[in-house]
Amino acid sequence: MNLFREIPPTAGLPIYTRELALALRKRNPRGSLEEEFKNYLGVPYAAVTYSGTAAFYLILEALKTLSPKKTLIIPSFICPLIPLAVKRAGLKVVVCDINRDNFNFEAGQLRELCSRHRNDLLAIVPVHLAGIPADIATLQKIARENRAFIIEDCAQSLGALYQGQKTGTRGDFGFFSLCRGKGLTIYEGGVLVCKPEFIPAVSAAIKCFAKDARFPESLKVLELFGYWIFYRPLLFWFAFRLPQIFWEIQGRTEKAFIEYFTADFPLHKVSGIRKRLGQAMFPRLETAIAKQRLLASAYIAGLKDAAGIKLITEAAGDSSNYPYLTLLFNESAKRDQALHIFKDSGLGVSRIYLAAITDYDYLKSIVGDQPCPNARYIARNHLSLTTSTFLKPEELSLVIEKIKKI
Repeated sequence: MNLFREIPPTAGLPIYTRELALALRKRNPRGSLEEEFKNYLGVPYAAVTYSGTAAFYLILEALKTLSPKKTLIIPSFICPLIPLAVKRAGLKVVVCDINRDNFNFEAGQLRELCSRHRNDLLAIVPVHLAGIPADIATLQKIARENRAFIIEDCAQSLGALYQGQKTGTRGDFGFFSLCRGKGLTIYEGGVLVCKPEFIPAVSAAIKCFAKDARFPESLKVLELFGYWIFYRPLLFWFAFRLPQIFWEIQGRTEKAFIEYFTADFPLHKVSGIRKRLGQAMFPRLETAIAKQRLLASAYIAGLKDAAGIKLITEAAGDSSNYPYLTLLFNESAKRDQALHIFKDSGLGVSRIYLAAITDYDYLKSIVGDQPCPNARYIARNHLSLTTSTFLKPEELSLVIEKIKKI
């Protein structure tokens, strides 16, 4: 294996030269990226935003004009940017633990928290983590009982199906990420969708907060060109693993795994060139998801009889887009052994998040310090296995072989 061959840990789409050439044109005959999303998701409204976090924040600003309530319930295993966006919007976070063996809310605790905060409960935020559709039907019932909105976090689930419907289309609001490594990408970007009755509020929030910013957006276009160059196995080590090694040496684990953020995230508009790139890449989306599902199926078949391991997979009737596959060891020591074995292998084995959301020191003032034992268990015991298009069959077999030996 080449010393510097590094497979991305998630199934981001590489940018083709012909797609970049199309994006540089001033016109695209196929309409707009917003129209692509409306047609693909079957929704009446879609807005392209600076990032998935920006989309979530704009939803929160819209909700503030629709309700005086201030409390949102989020799961205990989630991106740190979510509570930061809630803080920036001047709202409150309540953390609900997830199940011990999947990413759904622990239903009993969720009902108890909704009841406790009912008079101030604004929204519940389910996350389709790892592309695994959350149990939206149960959440809809709980939300109706407590007069709360549902905001679907679809940052990792573009193209996934919940009971035959695209994720992001069952709740009141949904948001997607177009960040690097998140499947369809414009390097940094997001998409906001909502039900028809909320379009005026969302449109007003976008008009108020998302402004033109030529210089920062020009930098994003330059970074996009960097992604086009470096997002390939023989160069990805320099863009991903090398900075990670630097931060690990500094003892900054959160920085190494890109899990340290601030509430000062950008909100500005996305340029035409980046939107046109998204349009040019869109026709590849379903083919890419099909390949990701095949790779996930190969992992599942190879590991189904392995002792001491549980795979987190889609529920019956659902269809994940599998940007990676998640497995749980029954002992954290075995997980740590696996991390050591794969650390510099370049085989795309990684982790989703380092910790439960309540265990990040820099978020304590936002989320509190209540224990979340199930999220802590998953954080200690999980691995993520890449479904990148760059993964070769023999490399996938090697990953399976090494895990089974553990």
